[in-house]
Amino acid sequence: MSTTVNNTPVPSNPDPAKLTPEAVVAQLRAIGSQIDDLTPLSKEQRALLKKRLRRQPRTIVEASINVIGVLDNVSQAIGEPLDEVRQLQDESLRWDAAVEEARAFLNGLEGAALIRRQRLGLLAMQAYTIGSQLARDPARAVLVPHVEEVKRLKGVARRKKSQTPPAPTHETSTIPKNVE
Repeated sequence: MSTTVNNTPVPSNPDPAKLTPEAVVAQLRAIGSQIDDLTPLSKEQRALLKKRLRRQPRTIVEASINVIGVLDNVSQAIGEPLDEVRQLQDESLRWDAAVEEARAFLNGLEGAALIRRQRLGLLAMQAYTIGSQLARDPARAVLVPHVEEVKRLKGVARRKKSQTPPAPTHETSTIPKNVE
């Protein structure tokens, strides 16, 4: 009887409470589909709206809303009853809180991704360094083409960074050139 030992690592069952990146994307899309008036804006549109809002501080907006309640004529003129304007104000404040929470979430998500990439880069550098040392041994020559490929790619990456065109030189002389 022969017994074979399987050295293939058995993947551990991930914690079912932990989400995969794909599940996060799916949930974000599902949440987005459930939000009314989700409006992506271009950079220019966002800048324009922020510029306009800077001219309307909250205290002035709140005091102006109070004007609506003083006379029915104001409410009729703007076409909105005070109750609906107050509801919009309340929703605006609550959505501001949701936006801040989403920003904090995005910041944490981005931080975790950066840490993973940094760890991956560190492991890759260690693998290359160790592989370079081991490739010197003729018994481990199988590593040589891999180490050479990493070395080649590192050289290409270095060249791409330093290949900035030289600044054009302009003549600064005010004396006109003679045309013959």
